[in-house]
Amino acid sequence: MLGVRGSVAGFLTLATVLPAVAQDFDPAALDLPALVECRADVPTYNGFAFWLAGEPDAADRLGWRKVDSDNPFLSQYELEKSLAAFGSETRTLVFTSSGPMAVLDGMTAPDLARKLDIEPMISTPQKFLGEKVVSEKTETSEGVKFTTRISLNVSTVETHPGKVLAGCSYKIEVE
Repeated sequence: MLGVRGSVAGFLTLATVLPAVAQDFDPAALDLPALVECRADVPTYNGFAFWLAGEPDAADRLGWRKVDSDNPFLSQYELEKSLAAFGSETRTLVFTSSGPMAVLDGMTAPDLARKLDIEPMISTPQKFLGEKVVSEKTETSEGVKFTTRISLNVSTVETHPGKVLAGCSYKIEVE
């Protein structure tokens, strides 16, 4: 979700802004397909992510059930209603440290990556990892440099055999 590097001032700036971002999130306004398919911006994703992590009953309010994942780097949820993303539907969603990914059946990672114009960084029978940068910009405010980066990702992981993970990564780096 956030990558913070360097400056204490940058961290303090974020520390004062982020609680307000989480409080401003309206779950009725959630556009989950937009978050998964990289059609949202970083503040929109961060507002949702901080709300989901900070509200004790957030998943229940969305009709989601947290599921134990064999992968310590993924938080997994079963959705009450199907999520339509990338021309497919799923009821399983995982979150990485930087964004949501749909867990998809019935396709291969290389095929989906080609469809989404994503170049593979790793493409073997055991592992696929591809990324396409959707947006990247740098701004400076009061001497603090903020870099936002949104990337579309397709991958496979050992803990989800036969599945393709596809979704978005939203990052802010502060210097």
